[in-house]
Amino acid sequence: MDSHFPPLEMQSLLIIEVKVAQNKRKESWLLKKEAERGCCWLCWMLLAVLIANFEGNILVERFNGVPGEERLHWRSFLVKLGADNLKGVKNEELFVACHKSVYIVYTVLGHVSIYLVGKDEYDELALSEAIFVVTSAIKDVCGKPPTERLFLDKYGRICLCLDEIVWKGLLENMDKDRIKRLMRLKPPTEF
Repeated sequence: MDSHFPPLEMQSLLIIEVKVAQNKRKESWLLKKEAERGCCWLCWMLLAVLIANFEGNILVERFNGVPGEERLHWRSFLVKLGADNLKGVKNEELFVACHKSVYIVYTVLGHVSIYLVGKDEYDELALSEAIFVVTSAIKDVCGKPPTERLFLDKYGRICLCLDEIVWKGLLENMDKDRIKRLMRLKPPTEF
């Protein structure tokens, strides 16, 4: 038996420890590079999904990675943007706005306005695909483009739908059948 090499069990443990150390170095290097560029994976997300009626009352909102003190600003900005541009618009006609490095895609569906806000990889093209999924899911839940009353009657199912489409700011599901299947697994919460 050669005394220069540890037993076989020890060799495999050493290999595992080396791989773990290499992965930690790689992760810290990636985080360092992202910090140098001034961005991280948290920046690549849907910042907000907001649904409001025509009077500017917010019916549903989902903010991701937006500090609490900025949410009021975003609410008022989006509602004012819709009030200025969405009068007399056809259903599902898309509008795009850009504010600094943030993209906004918004539309009208029935008697509600839908806004999606994203940045970096969620640019206007990705947001337009996402808003199509959101509008078609809401139409499926309501059976038609919703009035405000119908929207509020189906509120629980719509929230489930949004939770299946967007998870922690990432676009998770875009397949309509998969969203329906996942919604059936969870009963809507009574509000």
